[in-house]
Amino acid sequence: MADELVFYTHPMSRGRTARWMLEEVGRPYRTEILEFEGAMKSPAYLAINPMGKVPAITHGSTVVTETAAICAYLADAFPEAGLAPPAGSALRGPYYRWMFFAAGPLESAATNRALGFELPPGRERMAGYGTYADVMNALETAVSQGEYLAGDRFSAADLYVGAHLGWGMMFGTVEKRPAFERYWERISARPAARCANEIDEALTPKS
Repeated sequence: MADELVFYTHPMSRGRTARWMLEEVGRPYRTEILEFEGAMKSPAYLAINPMGKVPAITHGSTVVTETAAICAYLADAFPEAGLAPPAGSALRGPYYRWMFFAAGPLESAATNRALGFELPPGRERMAGYGTYADVMNALETAVSQGEYLAGDRFSAADLYVGAHLGWGMMFGTVEKRPAFERYWERISARPAARCANEIDEALTPKS
């Protein structure tokens, strides 16, 4: 099919977030499970993503990598799913703001925390996110101002930010603040989130 959706992933990767987005979209897609040190580094897959990592999608001849980009692309490619404010809407501002806040400052701050990396005093501006506390405080304010991040309905920004919070609190890279826990409890209860999790749990290798 010319417009076939193909999803490249591994169940123990950021692909879980992309699968959740695909389930929210509700369109048929084919899944290709790739092993980290095998198929992800194969010439065939490197032609799709030269970084040799997942997730990635192809939609017809279009290739999209990077989880935030996949979420944003799918929301715009399938507007009938209602996962992004309409083009031209003032709500596109907070929608983009918080999605890419999670992809930039939050991801960087959480990764540095996981690695035990402390920014040298006085060099915070070089990191692009200031301090870990700055990131947590800004995010707490965002999720406390309303039920959703962009207006009065769920969007791909909520999905992407929520996934970061859920995984971060699970692995200790995001503080378990009450506002984060309330937000994640509400977002993760969506049927598409539960369905995506069940699919990936079934695909996760059992030790």
